[in-house]
Amino acid sequence: MKNWEHTIRQFIHYLKIERGLAENSVFAYQQDIAKLRDFCESYTLSPEHIQAGHLKQFIAELYDMGLSPRSQARIISGWKQFFDFLLLEEIRKDDPSESLEMPKTGRKLPEVLTIKEIDAMIAAIDLSTNEGQRNKAILETLYSCGLRVSELVSLRFEDCFFTEGFIRVIGKGNKERLVPVSPSVIEEVGIYVQTDRENVPVKKGHEAYVFLNRRGAQLTRVMIFTIIKQLAEKAEIHKNISPHTFRHSFATHLIEGGANLRAVQDMLGHENITTTEIYTHLDQRFLRDAILTYHPRNNEN
Repeated sequence: MKNWEHTIRQFIHYLKIERGLAENSVFAYQQDIAKLRDFCESYTLSPEHIQAGHLKQFIAELYDMGLSPRSQARIISGWKQFFDFLLLEEIRKDDPSESLEMPKTGRKLPEVLTIKEIDAMIAAIDLSTNEGQRNKAILETLYSCGLRVSELVSLRFEDCFFTEGFIRVIGKGNKERLVPVSPSVIEEVGIYVQTDRENVPVKKGHEAYVFLNRRGAQLTRVMIFTIIKQLAEKAEIHKNISPHTFRHSFATHLIEGGANLRAVQDMLGHENITTTEIYTHLDQRFLRDAILTYHPRNNEN
């Protein structure tokens, strides 16, 4: 009989080494399985002996605790990955999570900036400051390449192929993709590297990173959030904005412009095209608003 701690350690090792998942994803799985362990240990159930009925009972308890459908769905998804692993390792011969239905979560459309709002945020940057050109290059790169914030702060010079017109991005699960880069990004990053970055005393071990803080170290995700929030405030934009908003805006504007969904999927690094399909919903909302605003039947006096 397998004990929980040993099995969870094996599962975490599998996620990190064989699946190549990022630390944040691994931690989320670990938390979800820890909840399952705590529940099962109260009934002295080992990983091999959990049945579908036990899982359904636990889901009912999560519901009673007021956990949102979205959080419940995430936890169930983690369980399914765990039982897939137990089958793979032949610790179990069946999957008790197979019959579990995912709760309906609805689909919350992400906040998106207009091109005018993006231009306003870039215009709000004070280029006379030491970090001004860097911040302009950061916003151009976030928007023009649709990067995750973790991908932006990890961007290295060896990943920039500006002559060929693309950058190499290492995304979730260490998956590599090539993203076309616009002339505006090449120009703004080039100016930053030759001016602001040249005047920063680079910290040892951080020489390879494109974007640095004033102490010459790799920028953190939190710092990018702070920059974005401050610029949104200066531009008087009252939407709930984060670095990810630029990624959403990048995808939405591509779809609105007629880009192929599969091409957008590749540029965003989505494993599943259903993740990318949310932007077609955003596009439909854009079309609806355009029809209501401009269609002559809706503008009759």
